[in-house]
Order: sequence, then structure tokens, then C-alpha cells
Amino acid sequence: MTLEFLLFWFLAAMAVTTAVLMILQRNPVMSAISLIGNFFALAALYLLLRAQFLAVLQIIVYTGAIMVLVVFVIMLLNLGDERGLAERPSLRSSVGTALAAGLLLELVAILFLRTGPGLPPAMHPSSGSQGTVEAVGTAMFGKFLFPFEITSLLLLVAIVGAVILAKKRL
Repeated sequence: MTLEFLLFWFLAAMAVTTAVLMILQRNPVMSAISLIGNFFALAALYLLLRAQFLAVLQIIVYTGAIMVLVVFVIMLLNLGDERGLAERPSLRSSVGTALAAGLLLELVAILFLRTGPGLPPAMHPSSGSQGTVEAVGTAMFGKFLFPFEITSLLLLVAIVGAVILAKKRL
């Protein structure tokens, strides 16, 4: 087994684990931290796919901007007493854990016990440049220039509208 193969499975397990932890946490701050871990695992998976631009966008946009916003909203909610956020086992969580374990066993059986052709074939050699800064820039300012400009105009109109609405309230 190659190092890239082992790294893929480690990052995939990390992404699934942090996603499950994000859902199962009752404390919203711990859930947000699990989501940040999931974003980093996905960015590393993008790097394995040689999509450097997507990996950087994943870290900057989601982990940087969106998660800061989520953490600020959580802090502004002022949830109060942390004893209400403590984990308590219940019938619902036990059934959910059993169903998740069953799904995991099915996935393992599908991946490792099948007698089909094995792993999917490798990517086409010409697709090696997808997701790089150069490929995204060529597509954005070539084939998709008109939709890109229309989107920028829509965002400008939204910003101007928000400023006008905010100014009327003052």
C-alpha cells in the first residue's frame, strides 16, 4: 500500500469522525470545533486530489470566515447554564448509535467483501490540472466570464441595498 492510499483512508476516517462528533455534541462550541476539524480534513483531501485552489478556499472561506461567524453567533446566544448541555444516555441515542454501527458494517462489507472489479480506475491524465489556481482562473475569466461579472454586479447591488436600508434606520 502506498502512503497516499493510507493517508486518504486516515483523512476520510477523520472527516467522518469529526462529522459524527459535530452532530452528537450537545455543547455548540464543541460542535463548532468538530466542524472546523472536518473542514481541515476535507481541505487535506482536496490536496490529495491535487486541487490546491479548492483546498485553500476551503480553509480560508469555511474554516476562517464561516466558522468565525458561527462561533460569534454561539457566543452571542449566551446559552447560560452548562449543566443543561451535559450528555445523558437515552433510548434515542442508543438506537441512533446502533443504526450508525449497522450502516458502518454495511459500508465495510461493500468495500472489502465484494468480488467485483475492485477500486475504480485512476483519473484521466488530462484531469490532473483540475482544481489548480491556473485551471480555475482560466475557466473563470474565459468560459465563465459573463456569469462571473453578473454575479459581481448582483453582489454590488445587494451591498448598496444593505447600506441604504441600514442608513434609513439610523
